[in-house]
Amino acid sequence: MRDVIVIGAGGGGPVVAKELAARGLDVLILEAGPRHADPDREWTHYENDANNPLTGFLRFGPADREAPAWYRETPQNSFIWQLSGVGGTTQHYFGNCPRAYPGVFAGYDGADRDLYDTSHPFPFAYEELVPYFEWVEATLPVQTAAMGTKEQVFFRGCEGIGLQVQTTKTTTEDSFRPQENAILQPGGFAGRVTGRDDPRLRYPSATGCTFCGYCMQGCSKPAGAPRNLAAKRSTDNSYVPMALTATSWAAGGRAAELIADAVVTRIHSEERGGETVATGVTWRDGASGETRREDARVVVLAAGCTESPRLWLNSRLPNPNDWVGRGYTDHFFDWVIGLFDDDTGSSRGAASAARADFPGRGGMENVGLPPGLQQFAAVFSDSGIRGHYSNGRGPTGPWDGAAGRMIGPELKDALMNGVDRLLNILCITDDDVEAQNRVTLSALPADEHGPVPKVSFHQRQRSARTLRNREFVARRAAETLRAAGARKVVRVDWPPLLLHVQSSMRMGLSEADSVLDAHAEARWVKRLFVADNSALANSLGGPNPTLTAQALATRTAEKIFSTYFGGDPWVGSESPVVSTDARVTEALLTRT
Repeated sequence: MRDVIVIGAGGGGPVVAKELAARGLDVLILEAGPRHADPDREWTHYENDANNPLTGFLRFGPADREAPAWYRETPQNSFIWQLSGVGGTTQHYFGNCPRAYPGVFAGYDGADRDLYDTSHPFPFAYEELVPYFEWVEATLPVQTAAMGTKEQVFFRGCEGIGLQVQTTKTTTEDSFRPQENAILQPGGFAGRVTGRDDPRLRYPSATGCTFCGYCMQGCSKPAGAPRNLAAKRSTDNSYVPMALTATSWAAGGRAAELIADAVVTRIHSEERGGETVATGVTWRDGASGETRREDARVVVLAAGCTESPRLWLNSRLPNPNDWVGRGYTDHFFDWVIGLFDDDTGSSRGAASAARADFPGRGGMENVGLPPGLQQFAAVFSDSGIRGHYSNGRGPTGPWDGAAGRMIGPELKDALMNGVDRLLNILCITDDDVEAQNRVTLSALPADEHGPVPKVSFHQRQRSARTLRNREFVARRAAETLRAAGARKVVRVDWPPLLLHVQSSMRMGLSEADSVLDAHAEARWVKRLFVADNSALANSLGGPNPTLTAQALATRTAEKIFSTYFGGDPWVGSESPVVSTDARVTEALLTRT
């Protein structure tokens, strides 16, 4: 019997695995997708090879790329952009690490209290999570972003609309700042020379971010670097290497075991003393098709906002309040694009290194994209072609013309003028948790792992507050681009691109509308914890969710250790080990 089985090696599961492996527990990590152990050879910089949702190496599907991607039913116009594989969706995330706003936690009494989703706060105060934010920020590590021309243009616009500079990690007022991100600062020749094949950009002549500008394709730079020294701190570069080498850097640590291409199809439970208790899992080997059973003292569910409720429902675990899968929440993204006459540096450097925040309403960040994704961002619209549809959308405002997709000569003008004369702003809203948005089991044919998930997302029935927040941030984005000198501003009006999805297994104050208690343990299944974005209580006020999910997962690891293994908490009394520590590097080199 294992001490702990972690289901999923995405953004949250490896955090729990690393922390508990460091305490000497026997931890098994089961990941449904592939493990790209050598991205230098397995990954390319070709956009279609990377991001094609059906055939790309960054897709939601099995290790065998000849096999089809896994299916989810989405009855509305939407796109779920999640990845399988070790690292999960953090394989292509921007590395942005803003903290959740204090206003989304219990007990907040600031003057702007009523601006937030006051019905769904976290079941503890912001101050309780701060030590865990600090622990994760030191472990990754989180640093002030390395910046370039596109950030200069963005800041010029922020100053032009009167925003103030934020100087602390805690956001309390409308402001702008460099991103706090999990991308290593450039060193050596990194940032000083260009060209993917320049030998000076190989490790150790170059360290950290090489400004290659392909952050959406995963990160294998600098070429030749040990995995824990790859620039972007996705969990396959940070927490997973630490979990696998815990013996080397933690006193009393025990290396975790990782099995990829292993889909968990059932969580087992039994009745003990009048309670339902998790006892283990059944998983399917993707290569052989064989099924196997593993028992454990504790099970951690970290399969993501769509697959975690699916597995719960397929396992027929209790769901007395019908909130498993409900409250499926995202950030109602939108894009506002500025066309400039001068160089903006849009395709160079880390994808997003500057942001502005509007507590209680959301935030916005600059985003640089390679040409294929740039075209996708400009034509993915819920309004149809700009000015040519009368479908009740196409809002007008401080942008040029009606919102909608660019096509034909207009799109050609934007792209042929060069992606480095564009500046994109991604609008990220503070969305209400809404019970109508949910994951259920589809009535369509099941796959080899059981009934597939159906994601129902009613984007045009969102709350008035969510819609108001989206309009507010989109207007501020357009004003920022104008102030920065854009000759033309286009609002795209994106339909749901479900990427920052959260809260489908939410923790909460009330048993009536939550699945998890304040320790992230399932209310109706003891010894079963959740440690991915689905555990988050709400949309955090708008900031990107990974840092908060990882801080919460660290806290969850402590609760597991103290509740079921008789140990003491360590955050606040010990110092964290950084994931770039030489002992981790040496252990990885020894393993290979």
